[in-house]
Amino acid sequence: MIWRALILGVAMLAEAGGAMAQGTGLRRLTDRDDLFGWEAVGRLELNGQGFCTGTLIAPELVLTAAHCVYDRSGELRPVEQVSFRAGLRDGAAIAERQALQIAAHPGYNPRSRLNMENIRHDVALIRLAAPILSDQADAFALHSGQDYGSEISVTSYGLGRAEALSRQRACNLMGEHKDVLMIDCNVTFGSSGAPVFSQVGGRGRILALVSGGGNYAGRQVAFGMKLPERVAELKAQLSRNPAAAPDRRIKRIRVGGGGSAGGAKFVSVGD
Repeated sequence: MIWRALILGVAMLAEAGGAMAQGTGLRRLTDRDDLFGWEAVGRLELNGQGFCTGTLIAPELVLTAAHCVYDRSGELRPVEQVSFRAGLRDGAAIAERQALQIAAHPGYNPRSRLNMENIRHDVALIRLAAPILSDQADAFALHSGQDYGSEISVTSYGLGRAEALSRQRACNLMGEHKDVLMIDCNVTFGSSGAPVFSQVGGRGRILALVSGGGNYAGRQVAFGMKLPERVAELKAQLSRNPAAAPDRRIKRIRVGGGGSAGGAKFVSVGD
């Protein structure tokens, strides 16, 4: 099988809006009550050049796709170009933090097409300059084990739904190959890095991240990767290259205002 990748930035999104068909089953998290429990999912702002979706897995750690933290030339973005807006909804965020440190998985090649090997390693961790504590946004745990449960869901921002999170409560695991999952969740440009949740053991756990989209067995699907090993490697990478520690005295920051227009990079993968 031959895989092709197409990376689109903000300037191209007006023309690319039809590249990924919009499915059904999404619910916009419009009200504060709707957002309750999902505040740890936020929009990752990329210096006015687009956005991705990211998720807190610890008060100071945001999990996202590796291709989100590279610029168009394939260089890792400087930390000052990356910020995280937790629970962003109609211009107001639960909290906003600047990136302090970025670790992209070394197995991901930003100058290569997004083949199966790149999807498998399309994971990055961002350490924030200050933590977002659990009374603002409760971080999610990673899924472990082979039991994915009967419900898989996705929560994301994206083209046409950039100003608030949308949640698809039920999608299906279509296939699995060498730690790459094919899921029929509704994804589009800007959904890169969005968490795919399993519902095993109560609160949802992050099963995979959206890496790209394409066709599998005649169906439009999202491609994601298994996470525990990759995230452990990224945490070790951050520890080996320490930055200044987050200021844990900062307990609460409330931010309003707008964001970058349009959507983020998104990788579309086809046969």
